[in-house]
Amino acid sequence: MKKTIFLLVSLFIFSQAFSQETENDTIKKVALSEVIVIGKANLKNKNDVKLLSSIDQYLEKSNKVTMIKRGNYAWEATLNNMLSERISVTIDGMQVFGACTDKMDPITSYIDVSNVSEVGITSGQQGSEHGSTIGGGIDFKLQKSYFDKEELTAGIETGYETNGDAKTVSSEVNFSNKKFFINTDGIYRTSNNYKTGGDNEVLFSQFNKYNVSLVSGIKLGKNNALIGSLIYDRATDVGYPALPMDVSLAEAIITSLEFQRDSLNSTLSNWRTKVYFNSVTHVMDDTKRPNVPIHMDMPGWSDTFGFYSKLNYKKGKHSMLFNMSGFYNKSLAEMTMYPNDQNENIMFMLTWPDVRTTSIGLFAEDEINLKENQRLKVTARVGVHNNEIKDEFGLNSLKIFYPEMEESKTRMLLNLSSQYEIKHKKSAFLFSLGYGERAPSVTEGYGFYLFNSFDNYDYIGNPDLKNEKSYEFSAVYNYTASKFKAGLEASYFYLNDYIIGETAPDIGQMTIGANGVRIYTALDGASLFNSKLSVEYKISPSFTYDGHVSYHLGRDNDGTNLPLISPFTFKSALQFKKNLFDAEVNMTSAGQQVNYSSYFGENKTDSYAVFNLNASYIFYLNKNKLYAKAGVENIFDKEYSTYADWNNIPRMGRNFFINLSYTIK
Repeated sequence: MKKTIFLLVSLFIFSQAFSQETENDTIKKVALSEVIVIGKANLKNKNDVKLLSSIDQYLEKSNKVTMIKRGNYAWEATLNNMLSERISVTIDGMQVFGACTDKMDPITSYIDVSNVSEVGITSGQQGSEHGSTIGGGIDFKLQKSYFDKEELTAGIETGYETNGDAKTVSSEVNFSNKKFFINTDGIYRTSNNYKTGGDNEVLFSQFNKYNVSLVSGIKLGKNNALIGSLIYDRATDVGYPALPMDVSLAEAIITSLEFQRDSLNSTLSNWRTKVYFNSVTHVMDDTKRPNVPIHMDMPGWSDTFGFYSKLNYKKGKHSMLFNMSGFYNKSLAEMTMYPNDQNENIMFMLTWPDVRTTSIGLFAEDEINLKENQRLKVTARVGVHNNEIKDEFGLNSLKIFYPEMEESKTRMLLNLSSQYEIKHKKSAFLFSLGYGERAPSVTEGYGFYLFNSFDNYDYIGNPDLKNEKSYEFSAVYNYTASKFKAGLEASYFYLNDYIIGETAPDIGQMTIGANGVRIYTALDGASLFNSKLSVEYKISPSFTYDGHVSYHLGRDNDGTNLPLISPFTFKSALQFKKNLFDAEVNMTSAGQQVNYSSYFGENKTDSYAVFNLNASYIFYLNKNKLYAKAGVENIFDKEYSTYADWNNIPRMGRNFFINLSYTIK
């Protein structure tokens, strides 16, 4: 800890000294962040994805995010090759937690493109504003009209895909004036089983989902406003071909009320105070699976109450942000097993024993303009985190393994970062240091006999785990010329008390056919290295080439490979734009996954290259707009799977799609 503070202070002193020697210039931010625009107002910039792509498909286009796939629905986002336990994922700053012990319902599955305008992705400790994190933060901004000239708009979007006979329909109605606005939208998606390259059907990959939302605001005065939001999401008959169970119901209600004050005085502004509530219900189901050795019912519930209040302060060279936030979460999951032999007893257990989590944190950020071409940003977050088991039966179950455990445990969490930016002529540099801590997740701390189909082990939580800690360093170099751009980025994370499962040979498994039991423990250390090279070349006014190459490596202190680390990857795209017509051909490829972790169920995945093609055109009909887009994915019907495909589930084969959007003003 002392070393981290020393490094941050040293970086600040270094930046102050260096600022005296560099020529004066205007700097553009080179932050370790990325914004994915989803709002329908930016249709002309969407040639890299389908208009009605799912949130997961938008995230997959990010340079920093990889999606873990267990089926054709509800993929798990990873950031800097760290799974969801190590990153902060929020909706408009609101904490939402899935209700599935098997990660079948990440919070990205409870929103859709119809109610999201953009996604902010922030690497490492730069993403700690909304919660303690190791790998970074992902925040989904809800679509809002805000207060503007009087306008009424409506729109309808439809999409069809040949692979899986997938259909999507979406509609919206928006109204705004200078004192009031309301946004309403809804979307419905349905898909049958998809087929791999070579036309092989992937059973249990179907799903049905609909999502509706409402966001409305009213002006209370010149600087004051009140904004409320409501999202209802419901998915049924969702198949997970990589898992032994499917989902009969995944349902969420997400609601909030926010007070805004634009200005308090000459130095304080943008005061935002929000209270929110969300409730998630998730029911796993195996009744449609053949040859089930023992039928199980596995429902889960997650309810969260939360708040945040943030404020900007600006004076002289300092631009500061303060954010106090907190939440109270209830996580409960159970499993009932029904033997095929009716003479045997029904078995019941709590897999999440009604764990109540209370978290309060204070975040502060100071962005200092040292000179016109230099900037220093320092952030800090201090948090208090408490877990308490409310169910006595669940507590006693865990006491079988931890006789001395207490029903409540409180932790202090600290997150720090310092980021220095400088621009010189056509070049821009960024250096960042960070230190972060996170508490174990509910599963890691209190899970009870949770089956992991990836390595075929039952997992038991460990309430005695220490906070996981991360030391990070990152560097970015960007070069910009009139027709050419290039960027090189690298980050290194060293994690102390790295939480991972360890085999317990003396404990018998619960799941039929499981290899055994693993208990969450903490390794002394693990390291993660991520690097990326990107180039963009403007061949002509109409043609642009983009290319991205990345390499990643993750190992523990003994040199053993960590699981689910991306291999060498390469993305390339040639784009054509002229007037209202766009077209693109792109390729995504990866090398062999040779640095895999057989201990955790991984094996070597083959290299692959997949090609895609799409084109779009915008038609203006008086004041109305018709947007049409069509294309083909996996043109050559390649059969493949990636390191991120759970149990090597194959990805989708050739897929033709068409999207239509009609906007009325």
